[in-house]
Amino acid sequence: MEYSFNIYNKMAGAGILMALNAYIGTNEAPPVILCIGSDLAIGDSLGPVCGTMLQSKNCYKGCFVYGTLKKPVTAKEVKYLNAFLKETHPNSKIIAVDAAVGAAGDIGLIKINNKGLKPGLGANKKLPAVGDVSIMGIVAEKSLFNYSLLNLTRLNLVYKMSDIISDSLATFLMNAHKSSMRQVI
Repeated sequence: MEYSFNIYNKMAGAGILMALNAYIGTNEAPPVILCIGSDLAIGDSLGPVCGTMLQSKNCYKGCFVYGTLKKPVTAKEVKYLNAFLKETHPNSKIIAVDAAVGAAGDIGLIKINNKGLKPGLGANKKLPAVGDVSIMGIVAEKSLFNYSLLNLTRLNLVYKMSDIISDSLATFLMNAHKSSMRQVI
């Protein structure tokens, strides 16, 4: 099942949080946040901007965030990432965040799914899926020239999406941390 929320819906953050709770729930190991993208194209920077915002929120010490503006994780690294994440975080759920292209009417939607995502699909790259849960922000219309459209994406759209996603993830991580602390006591 897939959830979709428009960034102009005031309840989008609560909806993302509800979807994360439904897909992940409580887990003994903290989830890992994987923010995919590059700061070289505004439309592709959703992941790194979201990762940077999430790190600045200091959710709690047990959370790992991969992919920030300072150290981006691009689609090229994904083929190596699955093995690394399984080895480094064997009991953690992976939440993958990435920008995506879609229909013109879908621009501004944040989609959450209970399966991994395939980075670079909009640029016709054939890469393996990564993550257990995916959060995708539709930033541009799908066309034959997706790369040029990603360069023409409004920074305001990417920033607003990143803000909503990072706030929802921070709340989810704080709630998961509180829940795990109650189990220990």
